[in-house]
Amino acid sequence: MADTAPKFYEVDDYEPAPGDKHVHHGRTVAAWVGSLIALIGFIVGALGLVFGSWLVFWIGGALLIVALIATVILQKMGMGAV
Repeated sequence: MADTAPKFYEVDDYEPAPGDKHVHHGRTVAAWVGSLIALIGFIVGALGLVFGSWLVFWIGGALLIVALIATVILQKMGMGAV
């Protein structure tokens, strides 16, 4: 019965099976930068809608495009998941 206790592994001990692709689950610089800029864009756009300023709303929309471009550039620079 002593052998039935669950075995706990350290994160460093994990090795993917041969041929498996390592998945980062968004824990890359590209993902964080893109998400942060997009979050700021959504907040700015929402404030523009709340206060009735179309200029601020479209600035928020432009930030979403900047987030997409920044994410793609960082991925091409090797700072994103492959």
